[in-house]
This record gives sequence, C-alpha cells and structure tokens, in this order.
Amino acid sequence: MTANTVVNAQQKVTLSGAGATFPALLYQRYIREFQSKNPNIQVNYQAIGSGGGVRQVIAGTVSFGGTDALMTDAQKREGVAGQRGILLVPTAGGSVVPIYNLPGVSKLRLGRQVLPDIFSGRITRWNDPKIVKDNPGINLPGSEIRTAVRADGSGTTYHWVNHLSAVNAYFRGRIGVSTAPDWTTDPLKGPGNAGVAALVRRTAGTVGYVEQSYADKNKLAIAEVQNSKGQWLAPSLALSNQAVSTFKFPASFQVFDGDPDAGYPITGVTWMILYRQYPDAAQSAAVKRWVNYVLTEGQSLNESLDFTRIPSSVIQRVLSEVNQIKP
Repeated sequence: MTANTVVNAQQKVTLSGAGATFPALLYQRYIREFQSKNPNIQVNYQAIGSGGGVRQVIAGTVSFGGTDALMTDAQKREGVAGQRGILLVPTAGGSVVPIYNLPGVSKLRLGRQVLPDIFSGRITRWNDPKIVKDNPGINLPGSEIRTAVRADGSGTTYHWVNHLSAVNAYFRGRIGVSTAPDWTTDPLKGPGNAGVAALVRRTAGTVGYVEQSYADKNKLAIAEVQNSKGQWLAPSLALSNQAVSTFKFPASFQVFDGDPDAGYPITGVTWMILYRQYPDAAQSAAVKRWVNYVLTEGQSLNESLDFTRIPSSVIQRVLSEVNQIKP
C-alpha cells in the first residue's frame, strides 16, 4: 500500500459499483470485510450484468464496474471511459456449469459436442443418440430439450459461448461469442444466475448455465462435461485453479481461453473496471485502498466461495498500475 492510498479517517467516501453477476457473491463478501476495517469508505455493488456494468462506466455513473466479458477498445474510448482512461483489474477466476432438470435423472453427462449442439438447436430431444451414448444405463425420455439463457447482457453467457464456440465450428459460425447472443433455440430467458436457475428448476426437460458457486450454494443439478482429452469432469475449485494457471495475461489483463489445456474447460476470469483518473483525491485514494484490499487480503476469501485466486505474479503487475491512478 502506498502513501497516496491513505484516506482521511474523518472523510466519508462512497464508491458505487455495478456490473457482472458472476462475482457478485464474492464482491459482497469483499465489501463486508473491507468496510469492517475501513468504516469511512462505503462500497456498494449492484449485480446488473456485465453489459450494464460497461455501459455505466462509459456513462460515468459508477466508481467502478464489473465485467466477465471483453471490453473492446471502442468501448474504452467512449464517453467518460475515454476521458478518464480505463484499467481492467482481474479479481478472480471461476467456472460456468451446465444445470438441468430431468426428473428421475440424478447424474447426467453432456459431451463436448453435445452441449454446443443443444444450444445451437441441432440436438432437440433428450433421447438423441449422442446423449444416450454418453449416458449408458440411464433411461432418457424422448421429450423436447428446452434451453434457459440469460435475458441480460452477461459475462457468464460470454464465458459459456466462448467455450462452445472454441470446441464447435457450427456453433461458432451460427451463434458466436458475445454477452447477448442471437440464440436459435427460442430459449427461456431469465435475469441473472437466479433467473436462469429458477427457469430450470420449474421447467422439466430444461438445461441452462450458471456460475459454479451459485450452483453449489443453491444445490442445483450439474451435468458433467468433457475436456479436450475426453475426460468427464464435474466442476471443482481445484480444476478451476488448474485452468486459470494456464492463462497468459497480456498487458491489458484481459484473457479468454475457451478450451484451456488443463482443468475445468469452461473457466474464465472476472474484472473490475477502474478509471485511471477520478474527480478528486478522496475518490482516487478510496478506490486504490479498496482495490489494494481486493488484490491482497481479499484474495484469501476467493476459495471459500469456489473462486480461484489471481496468480501472484499477475497481481504484482496489476497493483503497479492501480497505484498510478490519479485524482
């Protein structure tokens, strides 16, 4: 922590954040712990989706944003983002998992080509031969497969379709990678992880996707997936850590690997979006103190919520940028 991260003990500062739902549980935990040690800094975070977070940063209506998706160079030049400059700070890694509702089926495998084929509409029935082949001994119904996706612009969706596009050329060409794809399956749509989970829970024959820690906390049925070696995997923190350890963080700190060499194959990183310049010294000092906490003490909280830590070598690079933020 540098000297210019000090906030006057009598000076109350409020930092407002908004964006990605993917790290929302983690960010709320960060906030509770941080504010217990820094009562003069009030931090708020609204989980409105990555797209909303980027829009609010561009509009200048927040102190920081949250995104799991690519913030483009064009977006970085827009509005207040372009005026103040942008710094993307990786805070955690985590996995996105397929959840399902298939009465009588307590264990399900959805193969490497099956998932993209379901979400692009090429597989439409639960007893499709490709699904049956991967699930010997399980009585799969002939009913229609319904898909449940995010209604909002979502970084969780971005990580999901980034993987499906990486492993399946048809999906890549027809759906592609974005926070709000043009789906071909007439899916059910819900806001946030909670909205998708609610749709899957109340609709038999449905498959959707949510962030792993949300699925674990809410005891949702998770299908196993395949890695590039054909191994069947259930999500775990250890596998998420393996995947993140293979990521190569460039100067922008934005990295997307839709099919990592090791670990759980649907794993990504989430970022806080900071300005490089703030309106006054109190705001810039508070932001630096907050983000220094997240990248040091805060990292010890990640694993308790099924998120990975950011590699220490990357954190040192990020902190050197954070501590150059100016009023």
